[in-house]
Amino acid sequence: MIGTGTGSLPERSMCSRYLPSVASQLRHLASEGRGPILLAIAAGWGLTIGTRTIYPVLLPDLRVAYGLDLATAGALLTVLFAAYALGQLPGGLFADRIGERKTLVASMVLSGGSVVLIVVAGSPIALFLATAAFGFGVGFYAIARFTAIAKVYPDGYGTAIGITNVAPEIGQAALPPIAGVIAVALGWQFGFGVAIPAFVLVAIALWVTVPVESDDTGSAVDTVSVATARYVAGELKNPPVLLATLVLIVGFSIWQAFTGFYPTYLIEQKGVSPVIASLLFGLYFVSTAIIHPVSGMIYDRLNVRYTAVPIVASVLALAALPFVDHLWLLVAISILLGTLLSFETATESYLVGALPEDVEGTGFGILRTLVFAAGAASPIAFGAAADRGFFDETFLVLAVLTVVLIVLSSRLPLIDN
Repeated sequence: MIGTGTGSLPERSMCSRYLPSVASQLRHLASEGRGPILLAIAAGWGLTIGTRTIYPVLLPDLRVAYGLDLATAGALLTVLFAAYALGQLPGGLFADRIGERKTLVASMVLSGGSVVLIVVAGSPIALFLATAAFGFGVGFYAIARFTAIAKVYPDGYGTAIGITNVAPEIGQAALPPIAGVIAVALGWQFGFGVAIPAFVLVAIALWVTVPVESDDTGSAVDTVSVATARYVAGELKNPPVLLATLVLIVGFSIWQAFTGFYPTYLIEQKGVSPVIASLLFGLYFVSTAIIHPVSGMIYDRLNVRYTAVPIVASVLALAALPFVDHLWLLVAISILLGTLLSFETATESYLVGALPEDVEGTGFGILRTLVFAAGAASPIAFGAAADRGFFDETFLVLAVLTVVLIVLSSRLPLIDN
């Protein structure tokens, strides 16, 4: 099942020998002609998540354009993440039934088309509906990229996922600041619209590079039946799967609330300009891009529990944020907060490995649907609290929840192959 290892933490002098260099890992990932496949999958993931993260940066513009208060703006983000959650299950089913290539390309078409609808939305209702369609399209991509990478990289899977997870951080570091600058110059519609041509290009790249699914691939979900449902449900009840799912629920609840309102908080509470807020937000994702491959290598070479250690820096940053006003301190906090997603790469790799291969796509789709559906409530709760004058206090609550996340992560069972 999961090769996490049970040995004790090696001494500092052994680290350079025990953890392979990033360059060596990249060479391995690119071997046997697999580089273009990984690059295309990563590009799609980076584009969809990067475009999704334009929302927090342009949220102040959307509030002005449509007269939204913080609670309603939080509801928009909740719709975005709830639709993203709902897209996970059909995405997993389609990955198992028709293959990853078709599923990934379909996601690109749906997501790109939805961005067009967001740009032309003429009312709050139209904006909410287009946002729901976009979130669903992004969710459709999430599971297929995991199972596609698992087939391409049967060894070094955690590191491959960690490297791939750098792509959305690059997308989130680049696209929101670009969208913010364009929105100031031309309007928020152009801030969203800048991503539309990229969806077309990435859809073509995925179709050309991702291998066609063989017809004889085994799957427990080739037919929909009560027996199939019982089999899948039984596999999802294993204690390691349940605890890892809880870790993801807590972690993504924190992440969705934080990322949804961080730029707005910086603008309205700290008094920074929209451009500076978008740059600080981008800096956060630059930091996150570093932690993903680090987390993947720790997972592959040590075990999943040690990947929670870097998150301690996020606890300190969240607790300090309400009391910090100087720009250089906000820069430092934005960098430290990048450690928060250390839980994601390792826990998702752990969870995929804990599921039998014949329900990998469907099972992981179900679990991610549950995870993001539960976490989708956090933005609207966060926005409602901020509307009542508790904007600072919400970040302290997130710090406490992050401590809970660390404790839960440290309790994940160590399961060997």
